[in-house]
Amino acid sequence: MEKILELISREVEEAFAANGYDRKYGRVTLSNRPDLCEYQCNGAMAAAKEYKCAPFVIADKVAESLSGNEMFASAESVKPGFLNLKLDAEYLAGYLRQMSVDEERLGCEKSQAPKTIMIDYGGPNVAKPLHVGHLRSAIIGESVKRIGRFMGHTMIGDVHLGDWGLQMGLIITELKERKPDLVYFQEDYEGAYPEDAPFTISELEEIYPTASAKSKEDENYKEAAMQATYELQHGRKGYQALLSHILNVSVSDLKRNYENLNVSFELWKGESDAQPFIPDMVQKMKDDGFAHMSEGALVVDVKEETDTKEIPPCMILKSDGASLYNTTDLATIVWRIRDYHPDEIIYVVDKRQELYFTQVFRCARKTGLVGPETELKFLGFGTMNGKDGKPFKTREGGVMRLEYLVNEINEEMYKKISDNHTVEEEEGRKTAKMVALSAIKYGDLSNQAAKDYIFDVERFTSFEGNTGPYILYTIVRIKSILKKYQEQKALPQGAKILAAHSGSEKALMLEISKFNSVMESAFADTAPHKVCAYIYDLANAFNHFYHETKILAEQDEGVQAGYICLLELTKRALEICIEVLGFDAPEKM
Repeated sequence: MEKILELISREVEEAFAANGYDRKYGRVTLSNRPDLCEYQCNGAMAAAKEYKCAPFVIADKVAESLSGNEMFASAESVKPGFLNLKLDAEYLAGYLRQMSVDEERLGCEKSQAPKTIMIDYGGPNVAKPLHVGHLRSAIIGESVKRIGRFMGHTMIGDVHLGDWGLQMGLIITELKERKPDLVYFQEDYEGAYPEDAPFTISELEEIYPTASAKSKEDENYKEAAMQATYELQHGRKGYQALLSHILNVSVSDLKRNYENLNVSFELWKGESDAQPFIPDMVQKMKDDGFAHMSEGALVVDVKEETDTKEIPPCMILKSDGASLYNTTDLATIVWRIRDYHPDEIIYVVDKRQELYFTQVFRCARKTGLVGPETELKFLGFGTMNGKDGKPFKTREGGVMRLEYLVNEINEEMYKKISDNHTVEEEEGRKTAKMVALSAIKYGDLSNQAAKDYIFDVERFTSFEGNTGPYILYTIVRIKSILKKYQEQKALPQGAKILAAHSGSEKALMLEISKFNSVMESAFADTAPHKVCAYIYDLANAFNHFYHETKILAEQDEGVQAGYICLLELTKRALEICIEVLGFDAPEKM
């Protein structure tokens, strides 16, 4: 189904052409003065230069050609040469009727050239709990993935675990000190290793910081950890078995925590999965003449002539031959290309890592790890700050565990729901969890990803203003009206959306009609905040219509049925949007 803006533009382009002007000047946009018109065309201003006449002369002719066109209620020429357009109410209703036929997608067409897109988001370290610093990557990445999938693309989310390096050696060393008799530490052990891990997630989360602190104070301890890391990475069986336990215990806990955010990944790969690809990759870079030694390290130069600032070489191996994050990320690209042949790989990462990813992307292209047909995209996000404008912390000044933050907001929502209504605890808790998730996700996603934002629990959990709970409250209000209607009567056969009876009804219909444009734009620009802006405007338009209109008290059954059809479409548009943002609406609040 064509976007309404395209249909309007085509009519205006035809009017320009009919008067001897180039069609390109007929492009229509949403009005920046909604008090004057609904759509506008400024093409006459530009055309005037080419055709050497006053812009209002061109606008007058085009407006005259559009008079009587069934699409428009009015097409006015306004000096010095603007075209102000208002849609015909019946035409608009007809467009919405077409949308409502397609209940699943509301007429939003899938991409005609679907892509395979991998999206790297999450980035947690094993053996460490998720903290608030992991929130934005998870929320933004999940939404981008869902929007892409809605638009018809194959979206593959990879959590990209931090499961390699010294942290593993530290855990093994500390575990050996505590439980030296475990079979994993017996070099001559030949039997099968136990299926159950020798630690719980709580113990594991305590082991790592203890080991890390010891390594900073005790040089021998640090040496032992480095040796354990070396032996693990060179295939010592007992240590490999411990790594499997660490991964299994950590991933189970990570999945539970991500599930609480309604976030899921298609792949649970880690840095360790890239290690087998490193030797051949490095050798090829050397053989092809891209990698060279510089101050003892192996590097690839990635500076370009057009650079206006210094771009350092991409280091591939340190002077001691050890690999780095760069090496792992490049090797990860190798297996992704080999196994999935993606058209695009998106990295959802803190914006402060932009230089790092510039180096990695350039190195991958220069050395032929990716061809020109594969796009590498960096989606950098800003910082989540507290009310003091500084990175969000606990009251004690530490980094807050993500689980604690979610629980805190769940409790806040449950208290608000309990204060306003008498509810059964189980139902109240379930509703509170859904509303709290909307508060967290909408609070984040309604901001442009690259911008820092203030995480204000009090504001985000409000049922008024530009918040997730306000959006859900609007959906629940619509559900309540529809339920009451259905309890009284059945929708008449042939009921349909009718031409608007009021300004507020038409305003609501105009907002709904933007749906497919918004979804296309949100995907093209990797911008979930555009979906948030749309549903906030849509919710406001509905609530204005609701307060002005006696829906259930309407005496004319045909008019009332038209209202109900319009409410169904409004609800569906809102529900699709919150689904791609990653949360759901309860039945009542």
